[in-house]
Amino acid sequence: MQDKGPSVLLIYTGGTIGMKEDGRGALTPFDFDGLMGFVPELGRFTCRIDHYSFSPLIDSSDVEPGLWVRLAEIIRDRYDDYDGFVILHGTDTMAYSASVLSFMLENLSKPVIFTGSQLPVGRPRTDGKENLISSVEIAVAKDSDGSAVVPEVCIFFNSQLLRGNRSTKADSTSFHAFRSPNYPPLATAGIDILYNEKHIMHPSSEAFRINTSLDTRVSILKVHPGITPQVVRDILLGSDTRAVIIETYGSGNAISKDWFVDIVRESSAMGKILLNVTQCLAGTVNMDIYATGRALRDAGVVSGRDLTTEAALAKLFCLMGSTSDNAEVKRRLELNLRGEISSF
Repeated sequence: MQDKGPSVLLIYTGGTIGMKEDGRGALTPFDFDGLMGFVPELGRFTCRIDHYSFSPLIDSSDVEPGLWVRLAEIIRDRYDDYDGFVILHGTDTMAYSASVLSFMLENLSKPVIFTGSQLPVGRPRTDGKENLISSVEIAVAKDSDGSAVVPEVCIFFNSQLLRGNRSTKADSTSFHAFRSPNYPPLATAGIDILYNEKHIMHPSSEAFRINTSLDTRVSILKVHPGITPQVVRDILLGSDTRAVIIETYGSGNAISKDWFVDIVRESSAMGKILLNVTQCLAGTVNMDIYATGRALRDAGVVSGRDLTTEAALAKLFCLMGSTSDNAEVKRRLELNLRGEISSF
């Protein structure tokens, strides 16, 4: 059982935050003790900070479902021992991992915060120190009745705490790397950390558990001018694909030509799960506005509303892993399960 006083587990998977330059100027990872040596401020916290390091460390470009299962199991196995968890992760796929974990961790009552950096923590201008320090503070924050202030899977970056399944990486060179275009920050860190309490989800009374059954037979079709029937056919009718996320224009519009709609209908008739999300950074899918959107709806495409692509992929992986019934998956896609979609 956990010791008296607050405690947090840092889970170090890899990423830029833990990189250093080798003799040729390339970035290579160093061990956790090296990372902690650059953030001595953590020693001033009154909470206990333990750590778990992946070995070997993982470049976020190489993230696979096995990592998500391992993270979920680590949190499950240590859930009663810590007040919160901070996961150090590369930025390229952080929004994917945060989105998936939000669905894998059921009835979560403790913070699970992903963070990292755009510059290695050893660089003079690094953003890694502030991101890590604030993440730890948020991970152990309690309200007046002793409950976690933010019992969600989140991303903390550049002074903002974002809901994990509402986040997307939007900038590869700025410290403001992540955006939550359709949902406000859960907290903002300035002189004080200000929590946006009315937008924070709170758990049910059911016991915490994890779901590690993932079905990753999902493809993504990005609609674009000049796309050919063969490309659309290969993706929508592929024998190894159970679901397809269709990234459409604007409020859910796609090509109005007969050949495109015919392929969509054929895919739907095969029983495939087709989910419509917008290519726009902000906004929502509404397939009732324009004829092209209505054609997709009538062909059996499900509206993803204001899901990010990352959250759409995560939700499909988890729902498909929980049942072989595609009709049930489609039904649950339209439900707000973890705060991933808005009510309109």
